[in-house]
Amino acid sequence: MATIEDIRREALRALRPPPRLRLSEWIEREVHLPEGVSAQPGQVRLWPFQREIADAIGDPLIERVTLVKPVRVGFTTLLTSAVASFVANDPAPILCLLPAEADCRDYVVSDVEPIFAASPAVAAVLSEERDEAGRNTLLSRRFPGGSLKVVAAKAPRNLRRHNVRLLFMDEVDGMEATAEGSPILLAERRTLSFPDRKIVLGSTPVHEDTSHVLRAYAQSDQRIFEIPCPSCGTFAEITWDAITWDDDAPETARWRCPHCAAEIEERHKPAMVAEGRWRALRPEVQGHAGFRLNALVSLHANASWSKLAAEFLSAKDDPTTLQTFVNTILGQGWRSDGEDLDEADMQARAEAFGLDNVPAEVLALTVGCDVQHDRLELTYVGWTETGCMLILGHRVIWGAWDADDTWAELDTMLSERFPHELGGRIAIDATAIDAGDGTSMNRVTDFCRARTRRKIIAIKGAAGFARPVIERAGSTTKTGARLWIVGVDTVKAQVFARFPRPSSARFSASLPAVWFEQATSERAQLRYLRGQPVRQFVRIPGRRAEALDCVVYAVAVRALVNIVPEMRRAELAQEAAPILRKGPVLQSSWMARG
Repeated sequence: MATIEDIRREALRALRPPPRLRLSEWIEREVHLPEGVSAQPGQVRLWPFQREIADAIGDPLIERVTLVKPVRVGFTTLLTSAVASFVANDPAPILCLLPAEADCRDYVVSDVEPIFAASPAVAAVLSEERDEAGRNTLLSRRFPGGSLKVVAAKAPRNLRRHNVRLLFMDEVDGMEATAEGSPILLAERRTLSFPDRKIVLGSTPVHEDTSHVLRAYAQSDQRIFEIPCPSCGTFAEITWDAITWDDDAPETARWRCPHCAAEIEERHKPAMVAEGRWRALRPEVQGHAGFRLNALVSLHANASWSKLAAEFLSAKDDPTTLQTFVNTILGQGWRSDGEDLDEADMQARAEAFGLDNVPAEVLALTVGCDVQHDRLELTYVGWTETGCMLILGHRVIWGAWDADDTWAELDTMLSERFPHELGGRIAIDATAIDAGDGTSMNRVTDFCRARTRRKIIAIKGAAGFARPVIERAGSTTKTGARLWIVGVDTVKAQVFARFPRPSSARFSASLPAVWFEQATSERAQLRYLRGQPVRQFVRIPGRRAEALDCVVYAVAVRALVNIVPEMRRAELAQEAAPILRKGPVLQSSWMARG
């Protein structure tokens, strides 16, 4: 007895017969890469693992295509080439969804326009449409039989106005739920009126428990790319645990076959990839092709096993850089194991250093300042060349937030230089002061505006794990002040991953017990918002969080500090020169006359 899926597929065959050329063949024949878009301009040549992905996108019987992707596998070029194919051969309303407006503009300017213009078949179609009414814009283009719109997921209104047959979504793990719900689901609803719709979803995964792309891949036929071992001929997926190298010699990286244990050198990779094949782990799933890749099969020169091994060695001791490696190179979601912190364990690791004895390995110093109505609190964070953070001390300035004396004392503290083990003194490189409280914002911004050259900045926190660590606000405040926006959830995730690791975070014995209590005052929890899983930091009842907030601000502002390690060491090795007076300073009595 025929199933609903069988009936649907038969209807699609009648409605839209298979094209004469597979999409991969059309791309390699018609799409050209101009200079500036690719390191190898000219006619596109797809890598072996790209061809089946392209053909799945072009197959009218496959409704959904999901790609779990790393970097360096050419997905953006493949996506743009697929869009070009539909423009030239199967015109329809097309929507490309990206996380933010800046992503949309960059994608159109850097990829869509150059590739479309360099590909004769597409350029010919686009030239047929006359824009007499001025309907074409940078992010919206009409052509005979269809249209192309590139929109940002952040604004739900972008998704309400369009009904589309072809939906392409890139970097979906960078898309967060809006007031109207998941932008991914909102976009998919715009395709419901088309029985022959196509939904292509791709992303580098971020967090394992909330990843949109991993959840979509789990619902697909779950294809993996396998290559044959030159030694035994057995097919296997290249995984990171099978890459090995000699001690302290990443240039010797090679792949160990999981079947015969033969160690295969890098020079065999092109031939193995050329003979590779996709295998579905769930072949019973129809109509949803899912592909999972890692950068180990990439033929880019900068994706050689030796270079990836070197990248791993430089990233493995810092959880923030290690997560980037896991996400972007291995194509895996990050599992956060360090978000249930033990304050007693952290305090037990305290060491005999502090602001009165800054360790020799500290080469930069940042401060995070939290503003309360009756005090200012500051945490001092030192940074080593390898990125380890040392919590050097915590200070409190008691006084009303709007009192001149309070801010004068803060200015004095931020001008202080601290004795360094190399022999000299270290100054504060950058300071972030919280201006998120609407009451104190004007006072904070006024203080910071006069001290911008010292990298003393006013910041405001913004929730969301997809936000950058720190960025300039798009506009000034009503008083004309400039704010910086800190992605507090992004930074907290980094801090909570660092705290349990002695190689990433160390603590001064001068810190009071209450500092450790406040620094561990929140927990990351998985919650459901409008039906979608989201990660949120939740305050532990009864705890204050000033110390945690100060650390977050100090970590964020580190991104604004650039030092040359050797030059900084030389500076810190110089003893502070004494202040020399040439002679007595005399004051004339006439200055005191009334």
